[in-house]
Amino acid sequence: MLPDWRINLAELSNHHSLSRRLHESLHKVITTTETGARLPSEPKLARRLGVSRATLREAMRTFETQGLIQRRQGVGTFVVRPAHVIESGLEVLESVESLAKRIGLPVTMGELKFEHRPATEAEALVLQLSAIASVICLSRVIRAEDRPVAYFVDTVPDFVLSEEEVRAGFRGSVLELLLELGEPQLVNSRCEISAVAADRYIARALNIQRGDALLRFISHLYGIDGRVVDYSASYFLPGYFRFHVVRELG
Repeated sequence: MLPDWRINLAELSNHHSLSRRLHESLHKVITTTETGARLPSEPKLARRLGVSRATLREAMRTFETQGLIQRRQGVGTFVVRPAHVIESGLEVLESVESLAKRIGLPVTMGELKFEHRPATEAEALVLQLSAIASVICLSRVIRAEDRPVAYFVDTVPDFVLSEEEVRAGFRGSVLELLLELGEPQLVNSRCEISAVAADRYIARALNIQRGDALLRFISHLYGIDGRVVDYSASYFLPGYFRFHVVRELG
């Protein structure tokens, strides 16, 4: 068994070495291309770098999620390089709009998908609702620098927000709308953070490839009575967002 183990280690090391060289070469191509310019086609670039198109496509995903390139279906791949990165600590709950305003980055909300429907079994469990309760679900894309950078889905009991309140005052952030309304009184939020692969629907919304890496926040926003008033999923392009946590010694 020992010889086979050594062969596997050698193959693994060789694979990592080739992958590293490919990323270094592709990074050089991207950084020496003007912002807004189109990269060579995938077949040409694959031949130039000596790899298959499938291998090249996988490597390009890394640079796309970093915000360095943007692939447009049927058009090509362009160098974009984000001029701004939204950076924030996670100790204080703030909306993306507030974070962007602080660094002078204009952000806009794309098309809002509004649903007033019965709660699913999972939603009713999280929001502590009865089996016949209804919720308001808000789905939308957030845009910056003329491209989608985040996708948000918020699910709220319909007794917390009404359709009229949403239509009148919603600008992209459920948190900010609830704070403006003043009721219910908010206390804190619990958030689970993970890296996920974009499914077909989210990839289409963010104009990226299916399977590209995203940062996902699953959040529970609590009211003063301890109930969840907003159950949300937020998807961020890593190249446009940088999050950190300040930790004290115990």
